[in-house]
Amino acid sequence: MANIKSAKKRILVNKTKKDNNLPKKSAMKTAVKKAIVNPSQEAVNEANKRIDKALKSGIITKNKAARQKSRIAKKLNNN
Repeated sequence: MANIKSAKKRILVNKTKKDNNLPKKSAMKTAVKKAIVNPSQEAVNEANKRIDKALKSGIITKNKAARQKSRIAKKLNNN
């Protein structure tokens, strides 16, 4: 356990941010899985929306967002 006041605060802030980001990340992952399993236009749009939200929040990186969108589009175009 941390002894320094700023380190204790950092631990609390990190936990709060994790608690806030976890539902957003989970919703994004679920939407992506649905779009990959059943690639319909609605599912793809929902997944892209969730990916953009996660990217905007800083939950995922720009490259990860682009990679996931590319994979989803590829699945949609192959069906």
